[in-house]
Amino acid sequence: MIDLTGKRGVIFGIANNKSIAYGCAEVLSNLGAELCITYLNDKARPFVAPLADQLGAALVLPCDVATEGELEQVFERLKQEWGQIDFVIHSIAWSPLDELHGKLVDSSSEGFCKAMDISCHSFIRMARHARALMPQGGSLLTMSYHGAERVVDHYNLMGPIKAALESSVRYLAAELGPEQIRVHSLSPGPMPTRAASGIDSFDELMGDAIERSPLHRLGSPSDVGKLAAFLISEHSSALTGTRIYVDAGHHLMA
Repeated sequence: MIDLTGKRGVIFGIANNKSIAYGCAEVLSNLGAELCITYLNDKARPFVAPLADQLGAALVLPCDVATEGELEQVFERLKQEWGQIDFVIHSIAWSPLDELHGKLVDSSSEGFCKAMDISCHSFIRMARHARALMPQGGSLLTMSYHGAERVVDHYNLMGPIKAALESSVRYLAAELGPEQIRVHSLSPGPMPTRAASGIDSFDELMGDAIERSPLHRLGSPSDVGKLAAFLISEHSSALTGTRIYVDAGHHLMA
């Protein structure tokens, strides 16, 4: 039985109750973890704040990682309120819609760099701020996708960006390991989240996953949350630098 009582951490990326980040937050809360939940902006707050209340979140803070200073303010508040934390969950990905729907070869430097900053480098920045609040070690988790390793139709620009994110996980794991900070990427299969709805022909992608995955179903945000709980707990104390799929085995199939 995993018990996260006494663990404290921050979750970035909840948009609504279908979000992968929400699935993680719900599982962790049920297992006793104390949470800080962030929301993107004032427009998102009415959707996220009631969910944070349901979860009993101790802190609910704004954070747009593309806005200078907001990420730093979150970690400064965590330092003031808690002093130290045990985990960070990064469930953030963004691309300009026209770039996501276009071919990689046609992507602009500006669009690619902004997508990389928000979807990948923001996790590196989180790691830098979190390490100061993890004197006894901790866990840093981010969300990837099979398109980082294989070419997935319509994933386009996000494929190379997720590949960079997975590589960053490995390097961060090596750099932060001596501080007992463990770093992982979780790779859910297609799930009907708001973020995924921006991908062309996403319904077809989900249908293919159900048909061809060994378990003939999709993973769920709750499934991701259960894995996150394991990786945050002491049961996974010898694991770091991994990419773990939560996709009912879809990644196995040619």
